[in-house]
Amino acid sequence: MELTLKVVDAKGAVLASATGGNETFLVYRRMYDEGDRLVVEASEAGHVVLAFDDAISPAVVYLKGHSYSLAIPFGNKRASYSPRAFNGDIHRLYVRKARRDEIALRRNLALNPWDDHANGTLFPHARANVETRGEAAFAARNAIDGEKANDNHGFWPYTSWGINRDPQASLTLEFGRPVQVDEIVFYLRADFPHDSWWEKASITFSDGQTSCFELAKSGAAQCVSVEPRTVEWIRLHSLIKAKDLSPFPALTQIEVWGKELRQEAG
Repeated sequence: MELTLKVVDAKGAVLASATGGNETFLVYRRMYDEGDRLVVEASEAGHVVLAFDDAISPAVVYLKGHSYSLAIPFGNKRASYSPRAFNGDIHRLYVRKARRDEIALRRNLALNPWDDHANGTLFPHARANVETRGEAAFAARNAIDGEKANDNHGFWPYTSWGINRDPQASLTLEFGRPVQVDEIVFYLRADFPHDSWWEKASITFSDGQTSCFELAKSGAAQCVSVEPRTVEWIRLHSLIKAKDLSPFPALTQIEVWGKELRQEAG
């Protein structure tokens, strides 16, 4: 797998690039400007370990197309990232082809700290029908970024998916290929008493089945087993709020544990 990393400016000009076989690094020695984008390109679809920034842990993700680009966050969009991320005048980007044993492991298939609203090629990808005030600190991507601190809210690392008090809120998690899932883990935001919580939640799987889960007032991991099934997406919905004074339930993180169906060559 040939892999390329690029820094591209707002006009599409390539500011820096590096290419390698199965693994490559790019060191960029300038401050990022607004409009700059980070790009990863691959000669074929498949799993890669990607680290666009050294302040964010690398993650195994599935590149369905041949490229993905992430706009450098500025302004309010920085609220969902570590203040060290994308900062300064030297940056180290890294990507490699994932090893077969890494791909074969039972793991959290919902982890993608590089997800973004515009993402259509790097999976998993989270999208929602509502996000509180459209603010980055409450965006759907926060529910799969790996950040689990949940006793506060509104800024990193206390990011979450906020539903803007909407009882019809739903979050869809797309995997970009068929996977086998067997467990869901919920981390509710637990900034009590500011926060409320959901007593029940439902998940509809892409195979058409729906399961309902009972949840507790807790910031700890709430793990629920599901019958192993092959899916391409799941949708979290029908969120039943507890009858308390706070109108603010939110989701800090969702994990979906399972395995890949197909092994990649190499």
